[in-house]
Parts: sequence; C-alpha cells; structure tokens
Amino acid sequence: MDSTLFPIAPSTAAAPPRSNYADVVNKFHPPKPGWYEELTAKILNGATKLYEAEVAPYKSELFSNLKEKAQKILEIGIGTGPNLKYYASNPDVLVVGIDPNQKMEKYARSSAVSAGLPPSNFEFIHAVGEVIPLDDASVDAVVGTLVLCSVKDVSMTLQEIKRVLRPGGMYVFVEHVGAKEGALRFIQKILDPLQQTLADGCHLRRDIESYISEAEFSRVDLNTLSLKKALCLNPYIYGVAYN
Repeated sequence: MDSTLFPIAPSTAAAPPRSNYADVVNKFHPPKPGWYEELTAKILNGATKLYEAEVAPYKSELFSNLKEKAQKILEIGIGTGPNLKYYASNPDVLVVGIDPNQKMEKYARSSAVSAGLPPSNFEFIHAVGEVIPLDDASVDAVVGTLVLCSVKDVSMTLQEIKRVLRPGGMYVFVEHVGAKEGALRFIQKILDPLQQTLADGCHLRRDIESYISEAEFSRVDLNTLSLKKALCLNPYIYGVAYN
C-alpha cells in the first residue's frame, strides 16, 4: 500500500504529531484494561451473527453503491470487520480501518483476508473518529456502521468524515437511533445508562438522523428499518451522504 495514502497527520486545528496521537485517542476513548478490550472484541466477533444475518440484505444493497466508484475507503469503528465482505473483494480497493480498540485488529485482518483483500491493501490504525489521522480529501468513501452511537462527539466525527472525503465522496452508514415514541422509547430511557457502561459508551437514544442532517452534506439518501432480533436497539437508519 502507498505509505502516503493513510498518513498519521490529521489536519484539524488540534492536529497532534504522530508521537502524541495516543493522547488524542485516550482523550476521546479513555483506555480500558486489556482483558476488557479483548473480551469486547471476542464478543463482537461471535455474538452479532444474528444481527448481521438479518441486516445482510440491506447492507448488500447499500454497499453496492461503492462498487467501481470507490478505490480508497476508510471504515471508522471497523471493529471485527463484518462489512469488509461487502466492499473489499475487489483487489484494487485500498482500505484503512480505524478503531479505538486495538484488540479488534486481528479480527479485522482475518475478515479482510476472508473478503479477498490482499494484506498489502489493508491497514488498521488505532484511532478515533473525532480526529481521523488522514489527510484532507484523501478517500473516496467512508464507511461507518453502529459507530455514531458510541463516539464521544458526534458532530466532530461527522465533520472529520467530511474533511477526509474527496469532493463528491460517499459516507455510507448504518446506525441504530432512539425511538421517537411509545414503550420502546421509555425502555431505552431506563436502559441507556446501563448500555453506556456495558457496551463501551453506546447510547440507545441518540438522534443520529438530526446530526447527519445538520452536518451539511450536499445530499443525503436515508432509509429507516426495524430489525426483529435487535430488541431495544431499534429503529435503524441507513443510507449514503454525499460530500
């Protein structure tokens, strides 16, 4: 992979040198014990299979937008890499995945290999969405699924997504959002504090649709859905925002 493609050089106002970037990660995602991060990665690698099976038709349709249109792709909050199989099978695609949990790397690399992505075309960076360590206009697409629920600053993350996207580039997203009414809204209100503690900062009630709307993308194509197996993690929004 071209070493200049994904440099650790965020161009935001508070861009730190490479040696201090770990401090930025810790600011937005305070370090957890190694055993906790390993356990989280292992759980995500195995416990989300029912969810992934149910959401697969929607993801297949969504990620088809990237075919032959995006060569350089950034995935924020890549986790164990469940999305790679949808967009990384083309050997010409270059992918960088960022995640604040370093223990996700081995799972993400395994998923990249399974997707058919040459190892030289994949890079994992221990990083956060609020200060993405890439140059301006350096990627054709940004992928983010189930990420904005847990970042510390949603607006800052969306502005960073816009910054690293080239003009006309695509932000492809799937996010669970807060219920607007009814019993589910009440249940989410009760469970939200516990969810944030147990699920590494995940918020059940965020109005992510409004955040995306307020980010001033040139166009947003957005859809909603509910998943039977997602229980209180409903409803969902998914779509493409154009830079």
